[in-house]
Amino acid sequence: MLNQAVLVGRLVRDPELYETENGNKVTNITLAVPRSYKNAEGTYDTDFVHCVLWKGVAENTVNYCKKGDLLGVKGHLQSRMIQMDEETKRQVVEVVAEKVTYLSSRNTDENHS
Repeated sequence: MLNQAVLVGRLVRDPELYETENGNKVTNITLAVPRSYKNAEGTYDTDFVHCVLWKGVAENTVNYCKKGDLLGVKGHLQSRMIQMDEETKRQVVEVVAEKVTYLSSRNTDENHS
């Protein structure tokens, strides 16, 4: 069996660090990942992929990355049920990141000024 995901995309918003009740650090990020093919209108669609980062990976990402940065994420897919309200549950699929690679910032010219 194999469960592995590799993504390259841009951060949709600045990551924020949270701490669980048992003291683990965690952050949730969303990557905007453009598809490699054009749709019927001749443009590239973008997928927004939710990722969960734990412990040191979470802390480093929060400290060094911001909205618009290009990231590489390697991890595995995880599905879980979340309670929407008293009657409704919903299944969520997300990537649990094992490694995050900082590839570049969105405005590289501004960073060198």
